[in-house]
Amino acid sequence: MSLLVAILLLVIPLYVATLPTNNKTEHAIVVDSLDIAPVWAGHPVSFVLLTKLPYQFIAYYDEIRQMTIAQRNISDRIWTINKLPVITNWDSHNYIAMAIDDDGYMHLSGNMHVVPLKYFRTAQPLNASTFVEIDRMVGTDENSTTYPIFLRGPENEFIFTYRSGMSGNGNQIYNIYDLKTKTWARLLDKPFTDGEGKRNAYFDGPIKGPDGYFHLAWVWRESPDASTNHDLSYARSRDLVSWETGAGKPLILPITLETCEIVDPVPQKGGIINGNTKVGFDEQERVTISYHKNDANNYTQPWTARLENGTWKKYQITNWPWHWDFSGGGTLNFAIRLGSVTKENDGNLTQAFSHIKFGSGTWSIDSKNLSATGKLQRETIPPSLLKVEGSFPGLEVRLLEDAGRNDVIDTRYVLRWETLASNRDQPRPKPYPPPSMLRVYTIKIIWENAYAKL
Repeated sequence: MSLLVAILLLVIPLYVATLPTNNKTEHAIVVDSLDIAPVWAGHPVSFVLLTKLPYQFIAYYDEIRQMTIAQRNISDRIWTINKLPVITNWDSHNYIAMAIDDDGYMHLSGNMHVVPLKYFRTAQPLNASTFVEIDRMVGTDENSTTYPIFLRGPENEFIFTYRSGMSGNGNQIYNIYDLKTKTWARLLDKPFTDGEGKRNAYFDGPIKGPDGYFHLAWVWRESPDASTNHDLSYARSRDLVSWETGAGKPLILPITLETCEIVDPVPQKGGIINGNTKVGFDEQERVTISYHKNDANNYTQPWTARLENGTWKKYQITNWPWHWDFSGGGTLNFAIRLGSVTKENDGNLTQAFSHIKFGSGTWSIDSKNLSATGKLQRETIPPSLLKVEGSFPGLEVRLLEDAGRNDVIDTRYVLRWETLASNRDQPRPKPYPPPSMLRVYTIKIIWENAYAKL
């Protein structure tokens, strides 16, 4: 449930060797761009880009921070704009979630950080101009909500999950949608996790793996202070109802700190943080969880845990000589970002990363010990899009990938705009930057014959 973060344009060598491979290099070029509208640039909050052919939908906050939906036929260059009766504040938690059910009706939720549930549904399929606010989903545990997510179940069921409660005292709720009656009901008769009034869980997932399981990783957090994150945990399920450990031991819901499977018992102030636990899979379809924690020298290092024959084995990825000291509440500007371990088409493992001191890019990952063996020459975003256009001091580039599908091979849509960094969810003094132009770019990947040595 992580938020969109700034792209760190730092060119600093990695503390790993870069090895040549026989794979192809990818370069990205802009095929087309289309302006959507000016948007607020005073702080970041994540939008939605959703392509459902023949249409494209974008949910965003406009220049006065009003929730707005833009729609076009993919063959047209004119947007139909619809304003919703929602104004966001300075809270970067207030992202927008949007999805389309099997009948084509659109669902939207957002602008929620420990506030009553905000939920909209269209009256007509694939028509964003017909969004109507619905005052409830199920009707209980909807007064203090955060982190809305729409997802699909094992039989393609339409599911919605969110946190009820607050940081340090929250439970995870799952609802399931009935297409015939257009109503929601609880998927689980109990919360998935229970912080017992003392803590709450921050999740990555559920993510359906190549093994048919849904995989879920999380950390526990004792309070709004980010340094109180601890205990990397895990559960899996085939149906999102019955859950078990990596060894197959059933878990009774709600899962608590005492009953969960702990992958790595990282203590409070141990360098682990919510938003940076990433579920992935290796070349043998084994589940991995990437995260960071402090090493024996108090340097903050990325690690990956892998489930091997029912047991979690933990591997250090790098040897960075740097400590990230984070604490406090509000939305943090992350000094480190990790992607998940990913199996490429040729079977090799890779992992994306960014670091405020040591740059960003994609690692080549050793399949045996999951360490970073080199930095691949990979260009998934054209360099021109990474350059700040605005002149206001402190502006940063925001990029968002398409949550939908495009039928053109090696071509995808990307949303781009610019904002200042987050301000711990608090108002910042004037002057504010002028609105930034929100654009959708069509990007094509050009393949060449080899990765280059660095």
